[in-house]
Amino acid sequence: MAKTPHYYEQVYEVTTLIPFGRVTTYGAIADYLALGSARMVGYALRNSFSGMNIPAHRVVNHKGELSGRKAFPTPTLMEELLQAEGVLIQDNKVMDFKQLFWHPAELEKEV
Repeated sequence: MAKTPHYYEQVYEVTTLIPFGRVTTYGAIADYLALGSARMVGYALRNSFSGMNIPAHRVVNHKGELSGRKAFPTPTLMEELLQAEGVLIQDNKVMDFKQLFWHPAELEKEV
């Protein structure tokens, strides 16, 4: 069962707030929104490639792996985009994942 476009819009809004050179996880976004699951966040982001300018490449799995890379137009694009932001990738995994991890709850600390 698909979630409503409203849910996708919320996922996109949070994803656009991920700072340049940082990453978050599907689960962190799902927890922050208190809606759906990590898998639903992945579904939403898979539908974001139609020119919406959503930085889906900054969302990885809970281990820091580029598990969504196959949903990108080319299998290496996710890695290329992260590397262009200075994120080091090795074997399809973010190096220094814990240091680069950003949780959407950090937004509330900034207010």
